[in-house]
Amino acid sequence: MKTKTSKPAYSLRERALAYLARREHSYQELQQKLTPHVGEDDDLPTLLEDFKKRGWLSDTRYTEQIVHARKGRYGSLRVAHELRQHGISDELISKAVADMATDELAAARTVYQKKFSQTPQSREEWAKQARFLQGRGFEFEVIRKVLRGSPEDIE
Repeated sequence: MKTKTSKPAYSLRERALAYLARREHSYQELQQKLTPHVGEDDDLPTLLEDFKKRGWLSDTRYTEQIVHARKGRYGSLRVAHELRQHGISDELISKAVADMATDELAAARTVYQKKFSQTPQSREEWAKQARFLQGRGFEFEVIRKVLRGSPEDIE
């Protein structure tokens, strides 16, 4: 008969370091993950502030990582929404959106070309393709340029 071995109890600090070792987390995201594991002797806000002071927890780095990972597949609206959900400040979101804006048209064209082989031939096709790009978080002006497909809009 096999005995069920229990997992060792990790301290809050060890658990937080394990999360951060896997990937970047925002302050709010890490706080939400750790809250269910807080014991009577634990002080979560102090622990998180210590991690920020040491440079182990950084909303700026988290924002850069998310922008880098999402840049080629999603528009600035969707990335901004995701960052907002993870508790990133409006200042960092504005900076991230401004950085993404330079390549947004090219990213939209790439995403569009992977999904659709030709430009829309009817209003229904145009609406369908526009909804697809809108779902990916691209702004209407970018969508209009992509669907128009004229060479002067490439820049």
